[in-house]
Amino acid sequence: MKAGELRDLSNQDLKTRLDELLEEAFNLRFQHVSGQLSSPIRLRQVRRDIARAQTILREQDS
Repeated sequence: MKAGELRDLSNQDLKTRLDELLEEAFNLRFQHVSGQLSSPIRLRQVRRDIARAQTILREQDS
């Protein structure tokens, strides 16, 4: 997800999206540890999306 798409979301929608990303990251880490992860690149993408969402939330709070 691009930063511009995240900036268009409201604060509540952004927090909801962040929660979804955190849950997805947890599931991907679990799959990675158990050896069932089919696409390790997706784990990196989700981590970066989490960082983007957190950065935009901090920008909007200040």
